[in-house]
Amino acid sequence: MMSTTVRRVALSAAVVAALTGVAACGSSDSGKDGGDKAAGKTAAHVSPIAALRSAEKSTDKADSAKVRSTTSIGDLMSMTANGALTWGDGLKGNLTITYTGGQMAELMKKAGTQSMEARYLPDAYYAHMSDTYAQQAGGGKHWIKYSYDDLAKLGGASGSYMKDQIQNATPNQSVKMLLASGDVKKVGEETISGVHTTHYSGTLNVADLAGKTSDLSAEQLSALKKQLSQAGVTTDTVDIWINDQDLLVKKTEKADTANGAMTNTSFYSDYGVKVTAEAPPAGDTKDFADMLKSGGTLTGGTGATS
Repeated sequence: MMSTTVRRVALSAAVVAALTGVAACGSSDSGKDGGDKAAGKTAAHVSPIAALRSAEKSTDKADSAKVRSTTSIGDLMSMTANGALTWGDGLKGNLTITYTGGQMAELMKKAGTQSMEARYLPDAYYAHMSDTYAQQAGGGKHWIKYSYDDLAKLGGASGSYMKDQIQNATPNQSVKMLLASGDVKKVGEETISGVHTTHYSGTLNVADLAGKTSDLSAEQLSALKKQLSQAGVTTDTVDIWINDQDLLVKKTEKADTANGAMTNTSFYSDYGVKVTAEAPPAGDTKDFADMLKSGGTLTGGTGATS
C-alpha cells in the first residue's frame, strides 16, 4: 500500500517534473566568457562556452515559448506535457499533463482522470483535478494550490532547492546548467523539427551544481547532498540543440534515481507567443497545505493501493 506521504510527494514531484525535468536545474554565471557571437551562425568558429552564453541570453530575452515534453521516472510514472510558458515577469503558463504509465497513472485513474491542467504563477502552481477527486477529497473544489513556500517547508533542504528551481524553470536554465558544469562539448549539427541546430552535451554532478547555483546555507547544502545520495541521484546528462537564431529548440536529460532511470525530452517553439495565466477562482480552489493538515491524499484518503 502506498503511504499518504508517498502519495503527496509523488503528485508534487510528477507535476514539477513536467516543467523542470529533474530537480537539478539551476542558474549560474560560472564558466569563461567567450563573448556574444551568434551561436548557430558562427558555431564552427566559436567555443561551446561562447555559443551557449549567446544562446542563454537570446532564449532569456525571447520571453515566452510553446513547450511539449515527455518524462519518465522508473516505474513511478511516465507523462507528457503540452502548453506554453512565459518568464519575463516571473514564471507563468499553462500545461496539459497526461500520465501515460506507472504508479502515478494508476493513482490518477482512481482519482477519475489521467490528464489535468497545471497552471503556473510566480508564487504557486495549481493543478485542476477531476469531478471524482473534487467530491472525494477536494470538498467539491477542483483546483489544488501548491504554494512554493509550502513545498519548501515540506521538503526541507531539498524543498528549498526545489522551490528555487521551479520559480526559475525557464528554457534557458538548461543552457545555464551546462555553463555551470564546466563540462560541455559540441556534438555536431543536426536537423530538429525541420530546423538546423547545433547539438551540445555535458554531464553534471548534481550535488556540486546545487552548491554553485543555490543560496542554501552550508547546513542545508549538506542535508540536500544527503537526500540526493539517498535518492540515488548523482549525475545528470544534459543535451541541448540550439537553432541559428541562438534559441533552444530541444533538450534531453538523463539521470539515475532510486526509483529508476529518469529521462526527459522537451521541445520549444513559437518563441514570443502570447501567454496568459491567472489564479483559478478562489471558490473552486483547495490549498495543499490545508489538505495536509486534514490528512487529504490524492485518492481522497481512501487508502487504495497503487
